[in-house]
Amino acid sequence: MPQFLSTADADFETRFAALLGAKREDSPDVDDVVAGIIADVRARGDDAVIELTARFDRLALTPDTMRFSPAEIEMHAGRVPPAEAAALETAAQRIRAYHVRQMPEDASWTDPDGATLGWRWSAVSAAGLYVPGGLASYPSSVLMNAIPAKVAGVGRLAICVPTPDGEVNPLVILAAKIAGVDEIYRIGGAQAIAALAYGTATIAPVDKITGPGNAFVAAAKRRVFGRVGIDMIAGPSEILVIADGDNDPDWIALDLMSQAEHDESAQALLITTDAAFGRAVAAAVDKRLETLDRRAIAAASWRDFGAVITVRDLTEAAALSNRIAPEHLELCVADPDALAADCTHAGAIFLGQWTPEAIGDYVGGPNHVLPTARSARFSSGLSVMDFLKRTTMARMTPEALAAIGPAAETLAQSESLEAHGLSVRARLNRLNAS
Repeated sequence: MPQFLSTADADFETRFAALLGAKREDSPDVDDVVAGIIADVRARGDDAVIELTARFDRLALTPDTMRFSPAEIEMHAGRVPPAEAAALETAAQRIRAYHVRQMPEDASWTDPDGATLGWRWSAVSAAGLYVPGGLASYPSSVLMNAIPAKVAGVGRLAICVPTPDGEVNPLVILAAKIAGVDEIYRIGGAQAIAALAYGTATIAPVDKITGPGNAFVAAAKRRVFGRVGIDMIAGPSEILVIADGDNDPDWIALDLMSQAEHDESAQALLITTDAAFGRAVAAAVDKRLETLDRRAIAAASWRDFGAVITVRDLTEAAALSNRIAPEHLELCVADPDALAADCTHAGAIFLGQWTPEAIGDYVGGPNHVLPTARSARFSSGLSVMDFLKRTTMARMTPEALAAIGPAAETLAQSESLEAHGLSVRARLNRLNAS
């Protein structure tokens, strides 16, 4: 059973704080192992990647077989049933259309002193996408990572997807093809992250790495950050549903289980103004857990980290939501727009009872790579901005330099940076002499 909390209870703050502080991240101490793997790949390149792939994925590779050939891509993509292929195309079209609208514009203007200022946007030259491998890998994650990169204008996009025992998920290959991925490598783990970051004879290095992975992948991403950019270190999935009593308890139960079934460490929370409705949802969850394919995983998540919280009103609900800062926030209330205005910390918000979070995982359009573990307080989900760089632009005319240069010279002197000030003064002297 999940926890049942009420803001009317005297011990609510203590119990809610404990709920927020529960450690869900499965983060075994793998940093030393990962450091060794990265050092090995940097030193031995392809040979290290091939040996590590044989050890961890039980797959024998050569430099020539690390990358899927065009013929292999066509063969695996062709194995996808037509209905699933059509669904991937629909998802890709919607994801692409949404992210095209995110593209920012360059800007340039001349200020009152005559200086021309502005900025321009440009894409990173190359990006690497990590995709967890095997038959349990997720083609939707390929689309969500690769399409924004391509929309942003990334020139080269490489994917690493491990294939343990040679098992390939055809949907992943087709998703990569649809998204316009340029290179697909059948390697995984920390060795794949190291190869993407530092390069090998076969795999050229990239500028940014995105995509989810296990503890080894997360540790590797932390270690290569700075050499390359990364998207985020994602934790277990989470959902918060705020619902009033005018909902179908079974619908809300299914929405909660849609995240609980991801991982035993996932978290599913319900906040409601109706205590009886909360109990009805919990009962509906119990019934669904009798038949779900992934019931063992979902049940452990619900038992260990789930909660039903009763509040006095939706103002309290919004305040608690902001403290939780959930990855996914469903607002199943009469006026979701009004409530959304008060919910300032969330990775993604789903408005109304006809908008299940699962739509966002696949075909809604917005990205499903979202901040977890309360990081929505200060970060955002993946977007085209993750693959773009902003470069500022400035041009002084003689008149503009004459107007603002003396202030720069004064500040340089105050910081004891003589050459800074002299670089401005030399030009001002030329102006004064003319």
